[in-house]
Amino acid sequence: MPTKKARAKPKRKPRPYGKGDFVVYPAHGVGKITAVENQAIAEHELKVFVIKFPKEKMTLRVPVAKAENSGLRKLSSREEIRGALRILRGKARIRRTMWSRRAQEYELKINSGDPISIAEVLRDLHRNVGQPDQSYSERQIYELAFERLCREVAAVENLDEAGATRKIEDNLQAA
Repeated sequence: MPTKKARAKPKRKPRPYGKGDFVVYPAHGVGKITAVENQAIAEHELKVFVIKFPKEKMTLRVPVAKAENSGLRKLSSREEIRGALRILRGKARIRRTMWSRRAQEYELKINSGDPISIAEVLRDLHRNVGQPDQSYSERQIYELAFERLCREVAAVENLDEAGATRKIEDNLQAA
């Protein structure tokens, strides 16, 4: 009796992200994928992730094929967040270079989307009671880093924003 050859099904690479997933887009922080849509752009059909950032009241569309190259990533693991929180308890490591150069480096770290790098910025710019106040630009960068880390801590640890803020501030005070 002749046997039928089983046709091998083509292996589909599973999509790393799906509707309802929280993701981190480096330049904007934590967002939620609300849909995966097909869009016609310049007469080409393109599949895109629709990512909502409710705090900024912003919607971002990232082509599925370019998601990895754009820096889009899943939320950090609890262990990575613990590592970032440990960094907050460390001693500030401020290089003695011009503020404009340090500000550029800090912004690059924040826009990398890496929680460890963001925690380093927070640690370096944090001021305890009795220390001189921050300049306007230092405060802007500090607040941006704080907000980015806070949102990721909240999403990973399943906390509200106030709980994540307390967790970060407690670790900064422990330094």
